[in-house]
Formats: sequence, C-alpha cells, structure tokens
Amino acid sequence: MSAVSDPELIDYLQGLTGLPASRCQRLIEDVLSRFDESLERFVQRRHVELKADGLMNEAIYERLMVEVAGRRFVAPELSTRQIRRMIYG
Repeated sequence: MSAVSDPELIDYLQGLTGLPASRCQRLIEDVLSRFDESLERFVQRRHVELKADGLMNEAIYERLMVEVAGRRFVAPELSTRQIRRMIYG
C-alpha cells in the first residue's frame, strides 16, 4: 500500500485539517511528488523560479548550493560549475 492510499494517513490528515478524504489524498500526492524530484530536476526548477524572482545567476548558484544541502535527497556538495551544467547541459 502506498502512502497515497494509506487510509490511516488520510484519516489523520482529515482530522488535522478538516479537509475531505479526496483533498487529503491529493495533498499527500502533491507533497510526495515535490520531494521525489531528482537533484537535477530540483536545480533546474529552482533556477527557473529564482530567475523569475529577478535574481541573477551568481546569486542563484549561491542560493542553490545552500538549498541543496538542506534537501532530503542525498546530494554531494555542488560547485557553481556543476550547477550551471545541470541547468544548461
């Protein structure tokens, strides 16, 4: 049984939030998909988001190095060059 269809987890979220079961299931799916992304996908997604916020690449690279270190996936420490390669290939 996956976490998405775990009735105990859905019941717990319903009790916590007051949301209907279908919304709780969707919430679980959204949270799990957000934390299932690969390191490369995370770096690419955050680059687009931070660029849209008006940050320049050098500031984005510094921020990504900090954010990657705090994520749940195991990731090596990244250099600016490695981050650039993930974004631009």
